[in-house]
Amino acid sequence: MYYKNRGYKLFYGCNIALLLLISILCILPMIHIFAVSLSGKSAADANLVTLFPMDFTLDGYKQTFDNRNFLNALQTSVLRAIVGTLSAMMITILAAFPLSRTSTEFKTRNLYVWFFLIIMIFHAGLVPTYILIERLNLINSFWVFILPGLLSVWNMILMMNFFRALPKDLDEAAIMDGATSFDILARVYLPISLPAIATISLFTLVGHWNSWFDGMLYMTNSDRWPLATLLQSIVVVRDFSKTGITPEDLELLSNRSVKSAQIFIAMLPILAVYPFLQRFFVKGIVLGAVKE
Repeated sequence: MYYKNRGYKLFYGCNIALLLLISILCILPMIHIFAVSLSGKSAADANLVTLFPMDFTLDGYKQTFDNRNFLNALQTSVLRAIVGTLSAMMITILAAFPLSRTSTEFKTRNLYVWFFLIIMIFHAGLVPTYILIERLNLINSFWVFILPGLLSVWNMILMMNFFRALPKDLDEAAIMDGATSFDILARVYLPISLPAIATISLFTLVGHWNSWFDGMLYMTNSDRWPLATLLQSIVVVRDFSKTGITPEDLELLSNRSVKSAQIFIAMLPILAVYPFLQRFFVKGIVLGAVKE
């Protein structure tokens, strides 16, 4: 009866309308960028393109894939996203599992929990971090993208709370069968933790893909920049030399078309990954929620 009354139907209709409006506002910029990337020089430079290409051309994409800087940045970002996500999830799971045990099972658990909470709240700051990175000889190294953020305490806490919410009967049954702690984690907990793992992996993947500041800070050579740093240089700093357009190409191409093509290509990997994780995302998004 509750779902049939007029108030609920009105509330449901308003929610659908609001979500539809938000979805349209998110999609329209992507459509506009795609249209500009397929438009000719005159229409793009005159800012005449809205949601449909004008003077259709693929020269922007051809120029993009001929640009060595862009291909190097794309390769770095893909490698960073894969290695960074896999290594971060491995460390997060290995840290969260023992901390999900009780103080009786893991006597120094509370000490470690307080340690992680303190380092999450109090950060050393940018200058000490840079000095540490420099002394570790990580400047201009690929591993500077991976090691400093290898463990996210927030993600670890989310994973720990998910493990703590699982029935203790699973542990007891596995122990009676002679399973070790590693067996319990690998064969019992991980298979039923896919929503949590998928959600945290998606957050980590997007974080690595969108991170641009560390590339600008720790890489003195622009050939080693990740894609987000390269796009930040093009879009925000307006260093169009990184687009790969030569003075001869300017007669036929627009900086806006090439820039839009590069931005659109940068969006595609995350848009392609999300549908495969979406079915886990709804369950995993409530990580850390209070459960009865």
